[in-house]
Amino acid sequence: MRIDFLRLRPLAALAAGAALTGGLAAFADQALAGTGQPSEWQMGLQTPVTEVAQYIGWFHNGLLWLIGAVVAFVLALLVYVMVRFNEKTNPTPSKTTHNSLIEVIWTVVPVLILVVIAVPSFRLLKLQLVPPKADVTIKATGHSWYWSYDYPQDQGGGFAFDANMVPEGQLKPGQPRLLATDNEVVLPVNKVVKVQVTSADVIHAFAVPSFGIKVDAVPGRLNETWFKAEREGIYYGQCSELCGQNHAFMPIAIRIVSEQQYAAWLEEAKKKFAANETSPVQVAARAALAD
Repeated sequence: MRIDFLRLRPLAALAAGAALTGGLAAFADQALAGTGQPSEWQMGLQTPVTEVAQYIGWFHNGLLWLIGAVVAFVLALLVYVMVRFNEKTNPTPSKTTHNSLIEVIWTVVPVLILVVIAVPSFRLLKLQLVPPKADVTIKATGHSWYWSYDYPQDQGGGFAFDANMVPEGQLKPGQPRLLATDNEVVLPVNKVVKVQVTSADVIHAFAVPSFGIKVDAVPGRLNETWFKAEREGIYYGQCSELCGQNHAFMPIAIRIVSEQQYAAWLEEAKKKFAANETSPVQVAARAALAD
């Protein structure tokens, strides 16, 4: 049986287009799934929803291309040396001890590469470490092994609560394993949020990849970080410091909502957590007032 490949060419083009469209759709689905939490077969960073996280992603990807080019260039030089200067093709080896031009090049070029890397690196550090004026401030305290959150009185809060990981057998539909918490941190969208971070026992680390934040929680020290989420949704993080036996079971869940929803949640939270007298944060606050 003879196959007319010319007639099959339009079908092949349609198949290729469908495959490409399906691939792009799958990539879009993966990007959407990677917003706020890890996704299956994820190869890159989580989808950024803050300016800092976007800058981190751009810088990371740019460095990958730069490093890839350097590795490819060095590999090409090694292959050239092996082919050009092996014993068979070059039976009489050169006795050259140095070459001033090459020595200058291999000194100056790496310096220029480092300068190119340094400029965006310093800009990113400034963006991370010099926060703008905060619209909302909260305090996160690491415990072995859960987080406590304190909303200050002067910003409409005046309450605190603990956030423990939801056990696998108690997960509700849509809650991710090892990431969902019984009480979520709720914050407004498009507002600068300052997070003060400390620890009540050992060193922990407060990290939310989609926000591009990660800061150590050190006993006796108050560190801080900031973010401005540009999209509503729920974003997950975890303690990123090896803090002990249950290190893998102290997740962070932050829900970003509209200003109206945030104001309504504050009123509900005041009533819900007003009787939370057993919270370590409340106990510590009462002890401080007593002293």
